[in-house]
Amino acid sequence: MRKAICLLSGGLDSCVTAMIAKKQGYQLYSLSFDYDQRHKKELMQAKKIAQSLQVKKHLVIQTELGKLGGSALTDTIPVPPGSALRHTIPVTYVPARNTIFLAYALAYAEVTSSLSIFIGATSIDYSGYPDCRPEYFKAFQHMANLATKRGIEGNKIMIQTPVIDMSKAAIIKKGLELGAPLHLTWSCYQGGDKACGHCDACLLRLKGFKEAGIPDPINYENK
Repeated sequence: MRKAICLLSGGLDSCVTAMIAKKQGYQLYSLSFDYDQRHKKELMQAKKIAQSLQVKKHLVIQTELGKLGGSALTDTIPVPPGSALRHTIPVTYVPARNTIFLAYALAYAEVTSSLSIFIGATSIDYSGYPDCRPEYFKAFQHMANLATKRGIEGNKIMIQTPVIDMSKAAIIKKGLELGAPLHLTWSCYQGGDKACGHCDACLLRLKGFKEAGIPDPINYENK
């Protein structure tokens, strides 16, 4: 059976991406990261999603990005009220996060003999992070081809971004079509019992469900 590494954050995009990989017939090995983020709720949900998708193995990698700081998600910088129409890179950007995560995924792909790495990045309805753009993944693919034993031997590990050109509403519809466990996902930058409803991630999620014409299955403090 073909194998693939899936990066699972606990959010909508990564959940649907993992479901796409599963439906394509891959045996999944999922990776989540404890990187000193503001809360562990997303890691709890990522574990539940991994169990729901019956992945072969789910790993949580410890990376102490909080020691570096520089982000509202790993530092004492406050998380500001969100805006779904952002034109600047927000303070919730975690420096080089996807590069670090993909490096681990690349190593794990070699160890597990996985053919692909699936990551739920999107460049349509997102917060404006530079490491979510198609040109970034094209560059990382080139690096992966040069930096791995597999790449040098001609058996490249492919970086798969199946939702990169999809709106949040389209991702939600795709998830429902495939039977993805959207009720288990968590997008909020805060870690309460209910999503806050006003951070950037919540606004983008709510906008997506509204445009899809589907009720969001999770609870919010403010909506």
